[in-house]
Amino acid sequence: MGFKDAGKPHFLGHRDRLRQRFRDGGDDAMPDYELLELILFRALPRRDTKPLAKELIGKFGSFAEVLNAPDERLAEVAGVGEAVITEIKLIRGAALRLIKGQVMDRPVLDSWSSVLGYCRAAMAFQSKEQFRVLFLDKRNRIIADEVQQEGTVDHTPVYVREIVKRALELSATAIILVHNHPSGDPTPSQADIEMTRQIVEAAKNLGITVHDHIIVGKEGHASFRGLSLI
Repeated sequence: MGFKDAGKPHFLGHRDRLRQRFRDGGDDAMPDYELLELILFRALPRRDTKPLAKELIGKFGSFAEVLNAPDERLAEVAGVGEAVITEIKLIRGAALRLIKGQVMDRPVLDSWSSVLGYCRAAMAFQSKEQFRVLFLDKRNRIIADEVQQEGTVDHTPVYVREIVKRALELSATAIILVHNHPSGDPTPSQADIEMTRQIVEAAKNLGITVHDHIIVGKEGHASFRGLSLI
């Protein structure tokens, strides 16, 4: 009896214990690297994933930042191949789908904290600037959620005419502007303020309300309405 597990790799017992701890206590029962280990199990079934999980957390800083890391940055880590990248992106996609489900088909002004949570999850950790628009119907429900532009690490070209044109195509009566600051600091720049003013004016002339412009970053978020900039 003492020899029945002689050929079993030591990490398989560790996996069983980790899974049981997760089932008993959920994600709060483990640090970031152990939660990441659980994700890596499926991609690397014949390997001890603890060293790789710790290396990924060390390189990117946190569980959230690993999940949001670009594919090419993940591939820089030895041992990370297509299977690992796919698993990581799958978890991120599932998490975003869950959060997005909490804000769709309900008035956004009644679930503002969920809207902020979704925007931050979707954009705060991106390595390039993105400009997103949430298009709303007359009951302030989201009818479309679209990334209008993607730019560089510190700039995204925004075309006012295209945003307003798209709102008219969707019969939207209001919009929420969202973009990220990859630097982490969500403080609006002067260029952000001027661009927002142009969009507000153009939209107003066509009967479309700009409820807010939200900037998200790793350090938090900034609301133009909250800052009295709209």
